[in-house]
Amino acid sequence: MPRAASQRAFDVVLYGASGFVGTQTVAYFAEHAHGLRWALAGRDAARLEAVRAAAGPGAAQAGILVAESQDAQALARLAGTTRIVLSTAGPYALHGSTLVAACVAQGTHYVDITGETPWVREIIERHHAEAAAAGVRIVPGCGFDSVPSDLGAWLVARALWRRYREPCVSVKAVFTMRGGLNGGTLASLLNALDTGQQARMADPFLLNPPGTAPADTRPHADPHAPVLDTDFDSWLAPFFMGPINTRVVRRSAALAATRGPYAPGFLYQEYLRFGRGPVAAALATSLAVGAAATQTALQFAPVRRLAQAFAPAPGQGPSEAAMDSGAFRCELLGRSVGGHEQEGCIAGSGDPGNRATTRFVCEAALTLALLPDKLPGGASRGGVLTPASALGEVYARRLQAAGITVEPLSAPGSRGD
Repeated sequence: MPRAASQRAFDVVLYGASGFVGTQTVAYFAEHAHGLRWALAGRDAARLEAVRAAAGPGAAQAGILVAESQDAQALARLAGTTRIVLSTAGPYALHGSTLVAACVAQGTHYVDITGETPWVREIIERHHAEAAAAGVRIVPGCGFDSVPSDLGAWLVARALWRRYREPCVSVKAVFTMRGGLNGGTLASLLNALDTGQQARMADPFLLNPPGTAPADTRPHADPHAPVLDTDFDSWLAPFFMGPINTRVVRRSAALAATRGPYAPGFLYQEYLRFGRGPVAAALATSLAVGAAATQTALQFAPVRRLAQAFAPAPGQGPSEAAMDSGAFRCELLGRSVGGHEQEGCIAGSGDPGNRATTRFVCEAALTLALLPDKLPGGASRGGVLTPASALGEVYARRLQAAGITVEPLSAPGSRGD
């Protein structure tokens, strides 16, 4: 019988804490997790102790737990010691399944930063019903994949509903960003290709509950060509993270179908923004062509091995200076069934895949730890959820307090979810 949450040794365990993003989560918790009981976890005690020491006095009281990603008994013990697990140990298809199963069995909430949608589909199939019945929130995708998209689209749709009492029929998101790539992100992509998941990744409703995909999925297909967009007065190109983020947003809309602001057939797409003029047009076209060529080339194993040889290895990533100089901006435009419009924005400083991802996932875990009674659906809601459906407005407000631009937010104290 799992130990009651109130009797557990820790509030949050950071799994994969010695990895590239994992070390950043430790530093974040050392600065922000005041009053919480937390621990570092992974497969190497010496490396975990070094990470804890490097994080300074704020981490001095953090625990150390050792568990291999395939050791079911060790992970069950780990999950049973804490209310929440935050995992940065990817690729998740290789290192996440046993940990999620342990969390569901032990009644432990879980968040991660995965963009591996085929793996998320697998844990939905294996664990959604059990987690929902147990009131356990399993929340993948709490990094730059896919918080700006998912939370932004939900906030825009909700604002339209509150202002006009009309459901949202569409949201378009455009991104601008600068930042680097860490080795774990590339490893996850290459593993998905190595295991033959590309065809499954192409399904625009991969993460939807059964029976919620429309009969005609063509309007929801991923864009492949550049476009001169009149709404944003800019040249746009397909966003390389769109095939991940759009699936998460569509799951949010489906999960909210009976109680939320999304219209039947809700449309969501996202793009990279390049501005106006011939140079912007050329850049958008070049990116679209280059992305298509890269996707084709990566279908071949020798090309994937070559990419792996020249890219950062797992555990490596951009320099501190490069991460500090990064930034991202996600601008959104939603429309209601009556034609009303609502703008939104999720933006922040710091490298999106590292600095922003760290804030997103740490604040997701802190929201679960500190505000369980204010979460959407109350403390008893569970399942394999999305950031918006699991964490809602209380999460948005924590992100805003952490320095992220989050719009539109309602006035404090107004009607909840």
